[in-house]
Amino acid sequence: MPAPRPLVPIDSSEVEFSAMRAQGAGGQNVNKVSSAVHLRYDIRASSLPEAVKERLLALRDSRITQEGVLVLKAQRHRSQDMNRADALARLQELVDGVALPPRVRRPTKPSYGARQRRLEGKSQRAEIKRQRGPVQG
Repeated sequence: MPAPRPLVPIDSSEVEFSAMRAQGAGGQNVNKVSSAVHLRYDIRASSLPEAVKERLLALRDSRITQEGVLVLKAQRHRSQDMNRADALARLQELVDGVALPPRVRRPTKPSYGARQRRLEGKSQRAEIKRQRGPVQG
């Protein structure tokens, strides 16, 4: 099955990658850490539609700075190319999630009209029961 098409394609020329090489004591994760990548994406300067930009900037996300720059870190893979692809895929996922208009939730409480209709139906049933009288056995 082919991969789903992105709702809002991201221009790859707007994405900035920087290789982050952490210094540490070494150990098992030396290769993973040395291939870590930071993706920087300036939301305000991007070619995204204005509505998508507004929704992205309105997100309560620690990865988005005050200036409107989104920073994603990827170090899952041993190669920088794979980490770049991973970070780009996560960015696309984030943008696609925001590109859809928010779903309108159904109200959890019944509306005023629905409550009135229910009460009306209840009183009609009670009236019918009262007219029948007690059950004769």
